[in-house]
Amino acid sequence: MPMITEATPIIHADPIPEAADVVVIGAGIIGTSTAWFLGQQGAKVALIEKGRVAGEQSSRNWGWIRQQGRDRDELPIVMESNRIWRRLATETGERDLAFAGCGLAYLAEDERALAKYEEWHDLAREHQLDTRMLSPAEARNACPGLEGQWVGGMLTPSDGRAEPFVAVPALARAARQAGVSITEDCAVRTLETRAGTVSGVHTERGPVRADRVVLAGGAWSTCFARNAGIDLPQLIVRSTVGRTHPVADRGLPNVSMPGFATSRRADGGHTVTTGNLIEHYVCARSFRDLAKFAKLMWKSAGNLRLRPKPPAGHPGAWGSRTRWRADEVTPFERMRVLDPPPSREGRRRLMKHLRKRAPWLDEAGIAETWAGMIDVTPDAVPYICEVPSLPGLFIGTGMSGHGFGIGPGVGRVLADLVLDRPTGHDLSRFRFERFVDGSPIVPGPY
Repeated sequence: MPMITEATPIIHADPIPEAADVVVIGAGIIGTSTAWFLGQQGAKVALIEKGRVAGEQSSRNWGWIRQQGRDRDELPIVMESNRIWRRLATETGERDLAFAGCGLAYLAEDERALAKYEEWHDLAREHQLDTRMLSPAEARNACPGLEGQWVGGMLTPSDGRAEPFVAVPALARAARQAGVSITEDCAVRTLETRAGTVSGVHTERGPVRADRVVLAGGAWSTCFARNAGIDLPQLIVRSTVGRTHPVADRGLPNVSMPGFATSRRADGGHTVTTGNLIEHYVCARSFRDLAKFAKLMWKSAGNLRLRPKPPAGHPGAWGSRTRWRADEVTPFERMRVLDPPPSREGRRRLMKHLRKRAPWLDEAGIAETWAGMIDVTPDAVPYICEVPSLPGLFIGTGMSGHGFGIGPGVGRVLADLVLDRPTGHDLSRFRFERFVDGSPIVPGPY
């Protein structure tokens, strides 16, 4: 299936309503999941997308539905999301939402990496997750055909995968069936307020009255928030991914090892990536938030590459507008779908590690490479919250590369948060104000 771009036909073209209970900005996995859960509970929802449903990172990720290795505070929501993924196809009647329960293995070539896995295994046991440690022999048996001198590993059998480029559009169809209006190719330009609270939004096609708005704009969220007078620390990084031509099924789980990660696709090929190269285009925001991101950048130093400047039109590009009115064309309309080219260094690394780790996949050959832009917070943990200074504005962004797997769980939590219902989770780690109230910034596993 071709990549979702601005050339992809518009599927959802509902008229912009005059009013809604909730407006959701952005039809990636977070926004679409939130809209679906709100629609299931009878709310009148307008899901508005500047480009195409799942056009950006939500269709460009690895497809992993991963509990293993998650941040301590994130894990309960991730586990719930895993349970939701397992039933989505049945509940929605959408076969494209099928969950493949293949498991996930981390393989270690040194004792230091293995010790980190053992430390996380203690957390898994606290949550009664089915994670188990692997001996060197068990690691080889669990991952046949993958080359390395394994000292051991870690496996979570209940982890799995789905197909991002079809799953999120399928969930949008389900949301539409639940009564959600969906409008593609329509940017939300500004947030409207009255007496210090949210009163609606203004789109390029006109206003929508609503006293609750969910910002789920991924890489664009900081840009939108800044125009509304809200400082939302996020940096954007590029990740390069590829897929191989179809090969015989070796029964592998999703696998991550030094310099390489892979998972089998429904089309018989494998999604492949180095898993350890992230690239950030330096922009004004990079300097503004340097102190907040210092710990995360230090932790990621071996894998982080700084590039001179963002391409024209990308979030934070030098010279791009940072303020506009409701009657002005915005950056969201100038770049409907963020479609970055794959990294040359990423592709070189990928080919090198493909030959080293999985010669049989190298023989099959790379059919396609692509890239996506990931929204990362200073601690690599999402925002899932209401903005204290602006009641009625809820934020679901900064998924830091975890969005596809955690998406339905976050959507369920945000829907209940918006409707002022108990969420069942402690959300204090995900609050908006944690980067300005003096709380220590402790990066989670990225």
